Amino acid sequence: MLPQEIIRRKRDGFPLGSDDIHAFVTGITDNTVSEGQIAALAMAILLNGMSRDEAAALTLAMRDSGEVLDWSDLPGPTVDKHSTGGVGDTVSLILAPILAACGAYVPMISGRGLGHTGGTLDKMDAIPGYASQPDTTLFRHTVREAGCAIIGQTTALAPADKRFYAVRDVTATIESVPLITASILSKKLAAGLNGLVLDVKLGNGAFMARSREARDLAQSLVDVATGTGLPASALITDMDQPLAHAAGNAVEVAAAVDCLTGRRRNARLIEVTLALAAEMLVLAKLAPTQSSGLTQATQALESGAAAERFGRMVAALGGPKDFLSRADEYLPKAPVIHPVEAHKAGFVTSIATREIGLAVIELGGGRRLPDDTVDPSVGFTELAPVGMEMRPGDPLGFVHAQDEDTAEAGAAALRAAYAIGPTRPKPGKVILRRVAA
Repeated sequence: MLPQEIIRRKRDGFPLGSDDIHAFVTGITDNTVSEGQIAALAMAILLNGMSRDEAAALTLAMRDSGEVLDWSDLPGPTVDKHSTGGVGDTVSLILAPILAACGAYVPMISGRGLGHTGGTLDKMDAIPGYASQPDTTLFRHTVREAGCAIIGQTTALAPADKRFYAVRDVTATIESVPLITASILSKKLAAGLNGLVLDVKLGNGAFMARSREARDLAQSLVDVATGTGLPASALITDMDQPLAHAAGNAVEVAAAVDCLTGRRRNARLIEVTLALAAEMLVLAKLAPTQSSGLTQATQALESGAAAERFGRMVAALGGPKDFLSRADEYLPKAPVIHPVEAHKAGFVTSIATREIGLAVIELGGGRRLPDDTVDPSVGFTELAPVGMEMRPGDPLGFVHAQDEDTAEAGAAALRAAYAIGPTRPKPGKVILRRVAA
């Protein structure tokens, strides 16, 4: 069937057969389908949805558009985690080495920034020399030697999704549950995993701003994954404020390094990371219960074993061998850094988290178009959390920018994202719900 007829069928609300989906995905892979046609189908799916069978067919077609890895030669289980995206979400950089220190192998294939959310791959690219898209041989070597490797999609792994993902990023078609499901799981299935845990974000800084949307996405991911033979579970976690105290690329890497080395640990970030680690250890059959998994993961972090694994991974993929001890020297820094002062007294009652993510993009830390270059040095640090008491002149955070004009615009955006009121709000939960098959 012609690509335009497949688009027409979905536009008119009819289900697509697996042959139609396979044909369209083949066209994405071999470039016989244009970016305009990809965008049109994405919008039709966003508006009309897909059944679980359609989502599974799309997932498998994109998985099979490239190589599927086999890790059966490793002496332990292969597991991974995926986040649906947020602001200040540095979990992957801490979680992967924790799991490696506990005996699992983590071939983590990550994405770039999508919409207002930061991308793990963009963060890793802030590390000088780090090969975020290595060939398969180096990828395998790093996973075996370090226990984990955080990389991006190579041309060999789910190439159809790589092209589809880039188009969705710039065509307002991100929030579709079946498209998110297929995009995430096609990469994870291509990675040859034994288990997968999903971190589904909920809140004003997530793609899913309503509870039902997050539950639907979590259930879709778990159901489609298990339906294709991949054991999976999901946690729905809060994204009504940035997860870490930084938002950007190099600044988030610095925050992750501080967490791994114990120099500074953000309580919300640690809670999410360790909860996901416990889930993954149970799926990997390295812990009998979430409680024992939590204990193992905590010990791996506190002992420094996770930090050692992170340093080993960075070095294996071409980064500095002494990165952990000298990260501040290696990471790029913006030339202009200013505090963003509060204008009145009170407590931080809420944060428009999505607006902070968009402000990072405006600073140059994200993309407007698929081929845009990302500035790794810009962003925000020392972000005040919800509940923090403020006085006039206290910093809500610090803006990192290339020049005074963009710093001023970034500061204005950050200030506008904060609401300050007379009463301290009650602390909310970070782990909101667990979803299983």
